[in-house]
Amino acid sequence: MSLLRFAARTMLASFFVVNGLKALRDPDPLVSATEPIANTFLPLAEKTLPPQAAAYLPEDARGLVKVSAVAQIVGGVSLATGFGRRIGAAVLAVSMVPELLASNPFGSSEKKGTDTFVRDVALTGGVLLAAGDTEGHPNLAYRAKTRADALGREAEHTKAAVVRQATRTKRSLEREGRKAARKAKRVATKATKTIEGALK
Repeated sequence: MSLLRFAARTMLASFFVVNGLKALRDPDPLVSATEPIANTFLPLAEKTLPPQAAAYLPEDARGLVKVSAVAQIVGGVSLATGFGRRIGAAVLAVSMVPELLASNPFGSSEKKGTDTFVRDVALTGGVLLAAGDTEGHPNLAYRAKTRADALGREAEHTKAAVVRQATRTKRSLEREGRKAARKAKRVATKATKTIEGALK
């Protein structure tokens, strides 16, 4: 891990940790903006999710704000420390969805709304980049494809070796068969001559 990556991830994560702590301590300022999302999302999630998972859903907009705040704190700490950083960054990206939807660039204070929306879009883009960052190492899909290609080549080599061995065995058997036939013919010819000589 490079120092530059560590510093950049820590700076990006600091916003989410501070924002999450602030929302967890005082969720009320965000409740009104989250209310429409909670009214739409929570009933849909209760219908869609299994009962065991639905039991953990928040009951109202205030609860949704707190859940989002906890997700931002956990995701931010994960991103900053590097432990499960890609999963943490993905959690942060998901936690930004309510804020993106709540940011209204066409509200009463249009400039402030636009600035907030653009900031939220930029932060979401940043954590999506962090979620996809493999630190220069190939990702799982690439490694799986490379391994599959290697196994395919190995199978082709094995198949070719088996075919070569089978061809050699076939030729060897054919040669042995021809030798045995010639030997049998010589023995038969000799026996015939011996019999003819004895009859004379």
